[in-house]
Order: sequence, then structure tokens, then C-alpha cells
Amino acid sequence: MSLYLLLLGLVAAERIAELAVARRNARWSLARGAREYGRGHYPAMVALHTALLVGCAVEPWAAGRPFVPMLGWSALALAALAQGLRWWCITTLGPRWNTRVLVVPGLPLVAGGPYRLLRHPNYVAVVVEGAALPLVHSAWLTAAAFTALNAALLTVRIRCEDTALTTAPAPTTHAATAEPTGTTAGAGAGAAATSPAGPSA
Repeated sequence: MSLYLLLLGLVAAERIAELAVARRNARWSLARGAREYGRGHYPAMVALHTALLVGCAVEPWAAGRPFVPMLGWSALALAALAQGLRWWCITTLGPRWNTRVLVVPGLPLVAGGPYRLLRHPNYVAVVVEGAALPLVHSAWLTAAAFTALNAALLTVRIRCEDTALTTAPAPTTHAATAEPTGTTAGAGAGAAATSPAGPSA
């Protein structure tokens, strides 16, 4: 259990790093006339990703969840792959990545990196990590609850990003910063404009 708590501490530190990157990138975007979308759902996203880490820590202790090697190691591998995908998104979007949905007028849609393969790769990372991280220590209730609530939140989030991309002042192509985690949409960017992974958090 102590090693699992160490893992959760490392994930929490990674989330803090994401937020620092997001704040820096937000300054970059706002200096270029970015408009923010979806401000209303952002606190719910932060709360959900915080609750994920709390649930991961509390459920195994409170409910006596064991570490099941086959499940735990497999889940850990998936969580690690999700982190790799998330940071691939962050590095691909560069200063356009954020945990908030910020649209910079006139920028083309990013089509490189994981965005060549998926429309919302950051949210794929969020979904996989949200299920896998709790299952490292058999916290299946946390995994199920996060997955259900995150599905509802992502419905709102992706609709918000798509609206931002289609209503942005006509650029050469389109652009937004989205993905929060996510996320320039954290849990950052799901699409590839200026928005997240949210927090991926």
C-alpha cells in the first residue's frame, strides 16, 4: 500500500506540473487575444480529477482492497501508457496546450503527433488513466464512479471544444487550445486548438 501511495503522490506532482504549464501557456494565449470557452464546467473537472486521487488513496485502505498482481501490474502499465500519451499531446501542442479551453484567433488546427491518429487523444489518456490508476490496487468502485462521471463531463467538454473550434474567428484553418489533466484541454487538449487535459486533472 505504501508503494501505491507513493505512486499517487507522483501522479499528484505530475498534475501540479501540468497546472504550472497550463498557467504559463494561458499567458501566451491571452497575450495573443485568446477567448476562453467552457469556464462553467472547469471547476467540476478539477473536482472530479481531485476526487479520483482521493478515492484511489482511500478505497484500498477503507475497504481492504488487495494488490492483485495480474490486475495491478496490467493497470500500472496502462496508466503509464496514458501518461505517455498525455505528454505527447502536451509537447505536440506546445504553448497552445492548456487545461482550459482557450481559442487563439488565426491559428491553424494542429494535425501532428497523436492528432494525426485521434481527434481527442488527450481524453483517451484521461479515460484510460481514470480506469487504470484505481485498479492498480483494486479500487474498482473509484474506477467505476470516475468512469461514469467523466463520461458525462467529457460529453460537455468535447461539445464545448467543438463549438469553440467552429465559432472561432475564421483563421487560415481553425485553432483552439484545449485538455486535466486534460488537457489545450487538459485533463488537457482533447482537440487541437488551444485548450486541454484537464486537469487532466
